[in-house]
Amino acid sequence: MRFTPQDERFRAEVRAWLDANLAGEFASLRGAGGPGREHERYAERLAWNRHLAAAGWTCLGWPAEFGGRGAPLARQVIFHEEYARADAPARVTVVGEELLGPTLIAFGTPEQKERFLPPIRNVTELWCQGYSEPGAGSDLAGVATRATLDGQDWVISGQKVWTSLAHVADWCFVLARTEPGSARSQGLSYLLVPMDQPGITVRPIRQLTGTSEFNEVFFDGARTDAANVVGAPGDGWRVAKATLALERGAAMLGLQAGFRRELENLLAVARRTGAAADPPLRDRLARAWIGLEAVRAYALDTLGGPGDGAEASVLKILWSRWHQGLGELAMEVLGAESMVSRDDLDEWQRLFLFGRAETIYGGSDEIQRNIIASRALGLPRE
Repeated sequence: MRFTPQDERFRAEVRAWLDANLAGEFASLRGAGGPGREHERYAERLAWNRHLAAAGWTCLGWPAEFGGRGAPLARQVIFHEEYARADAPARVTVVGEELLGPTLIAFGTPEQKERFLPPIRNVTELWCQGYSEPGAGSDLAGVATRATLDGQDWVISGQKVWTSLAHVADWCFVLARTEPGSARSQGLSYLLVPMDQPGITVRPIRQLTGTSEFNEVFFDGARTDAANVVGAPGDGWRVAKATLALERGAAMLGLQAGFRRELENLLAVARRTGAAADPPLRDRLARAWIGLEAVRAYALDTLGGPGDGAEASVLKILWSRWHQGLGELAMEVLGAESMVSRDDLDEWQRLFLFGRAETIYGGSDEIQRNIIASRALGLPRE
């Protein structure tokens, strides 16, 4: 990816706006939120997200007819990179803006687009993703949650797990089995389900960090309108896969910009403590820098390409293992100090502990390697 002079002017515009607006009531929000820290300053971050929306800085890649800017991929990358470099607070709208919105634009009916896209764009409705289940984590085709038509409603029964931010979401897009007797990827439907109803129970899952941003979600006769199915009934597998493909979009480059800031902070700690003078640690710090450059190069090389799905799996393995390794390296740099926890975890302890989940959520390493083997290498399935 090459940035034009016009792109660089856009970069300057984004940087200037963030500098001017991460001030006043929002000044103290820098660095708030993110993986393992979604509980931090939630109400203030929601207000910040609405401030972004009012200024036209949400849904940049959406077509203008749906409230976006129609920004090309390069400018979406620029926005996410500058957002991360400014240490702006983690957004609370990612699932709706980056995953569901583009899915609805591609597969939704005109009525669905009219109903659901404006509240995502304006940050008045928040979404969560109802995919994983106790018996179908990374194996998405194994979902057992069922939905049947009852008059003008779908009635949903089952359980989802590891549902990020379900406790604050207004809606959930749910992959459910709607054809009795179907198996694997057949007979699934992609339903839009309101969360605030008697048939839904959300139970937080306490993590190693002591926080609870993942949840179990129980559907016990939950209902949604029969029209709230994206794509045709039974075609949910195709729609769900399209949503998953969006997870390697432009926001991934912003994530890596945040990783770079973490690495720079760790280098500063290593210099301060003298750990950088230790040859083995110095070598590992250098390898971490090289590894992050490799992740970024691969992401840029494959971003927006046609691909076969294996690229997303390669990238997931690369970034998750790199970031998990950064947490382990931080413990080595800090030495004995890393084993002492006072009133709360520090940023490096939280990174180390939450990083254990990164090679599991979003598709475990084992599943990603199976995808690479079958789709990229042409190896036989197990």
